[in-house]
Amino acid sequence: MRHYECKECGKTFTSSSYLTIHVRLHSGEKPYECKECGKAFGHSSNLIKHLRIHSGERPYACKECGKTFSVSDTLHKHTRTHTGEKPYACKECGKTFITSSYLTRHVRIHHGERPYECTECRKTFSSSSYLTLHRKLHRGERPYECKECGKAFGHPSNLTKHLRNHSGERPYACKECGKAFTSSSSLTLHLRVHRGEKPYDCQECGKSFTSSSYLLMHIRLHRGEKPYACKECGKVFGLPSNLTKHQRIHTGERPYPCKECGKTFSRSDNLRKHRRTHTGEKPYDCKECGRAFNQLTKLMEHSWAHSGSRVVCVNRLGKPLGIPHSLLYLEHPME
Repeated sequence: MRHYECKECGKTFTSSSYLTIHVRLHSGEKPYECKECGKAFGHSSNLIKHLRIHSGERPYACKECGKTFSVSDTLHKHTRTHTGEKPYACKECGKTFITSSYLTRHVRIHHGERPYECTECRKTFSSSSYLTLHRKLHRGERPYECKECGKAFGHPSNLTKHLRNHSGERPYACKECGKAFTSSSSLTLHLRVHRGEKPYDCQECGKSFTSSSYLLMHIRLHRGEKPYACKECGKVFGLPSNLTKHQRIHTGERPYPCKECGKTFSRSDNLRKHRRTHTGEKPYDCKECGRAFNQLTKLMEHSWAHSGSRVVCVNRLGKPLGIPHSLLYLEHPME
C-alpha cells in the first residue's frame, strides 16, 4: 500500500486526499465557508456539522434518554454516561474519563500546564472551553439568570447548581455518611475525604489536595496572587466567588431567603446553617459524649471543654475551619 507523507511533520496517510486535508492544518487554509456567519473550515465535513448549529438539526438520538446530538461522535461519548464506561485513565492518579480530551485537560493539572491565556487579564486556563466561558465575564455575557434572586451565569450548568441553593435540593448523597450535595463533582471531592485521596500535589511545598481547584487556590498563596479587586473599596481576593460575597457588604444584597420565616442572607451557606434551626438538624457529633450541634464552631467550643486544650481544625487550604476569630488565638484552655 502506498503511503503519502507530510513534508512538514512527517505524518503519513493512506490516501492523497487525507494528506491534502492534513496539509491545511499547517497552511491554515480554510476553503469551506459558512454562508450564515462566515466561519471557515479546512474540511467539508466540519462545515456540514457546523451548519447544524444554524439549522438546529440534531439527527443523532440517544436510545436511553432521547437526548439528541448534531454529531455522531458526541452521541457516542454521551452513551458512556449511561454505561459508565470511562476508557481513558490518568497515569498520575488513576482517575478515569469518558473522553480523551477530558483526560488531556486533566493531565495538565498535574503538570501545571495552563496554555490558554486571556488577552484581557492574562489569566490562564487548562482548556480552551474554560477560556471561552471566562471571556464571557469580560464581555458581560451572563445569559442564564436565576428567577429567584436575579443572579446570572455564563453557563447553564452553573445556573442549575445555583438553583439548588434556593430549593434546598441536594440530590447527590454519600453512601458512607449520608451527607448530600448539590452537584456530583462536590460528592466526588467529598468521597476522597473518606478514602484519604489527595492526588494534587503542590510543587512548591509538597502539600497535597483533594481537588485541582483547591491546589490552584493554594498556589496563589505562594504567589501572593489576588486578581479580583472590589471597585468600591479596592480590597482584593484570590477567588471571584469571594469577591462576589464581599460586594454584597456594599450593596446590602441578601439574595437567599428562608422559606420558613422569610429571613434573608447574603450567603447560601449561612442560609443552610439557619435552616437547621427550623429542621432541628444537628450534623456535628461530639465523639466524647455524643452530644450533637448544628454548627461546627459550637462543637469545637464544646470539644475544648473535654480536652482542656486548644484544638484547631483546618480546611483543605491549611487555614482554620469555621472557627470564630475570637477563639482562634486563645492561649489557655477554656474555663
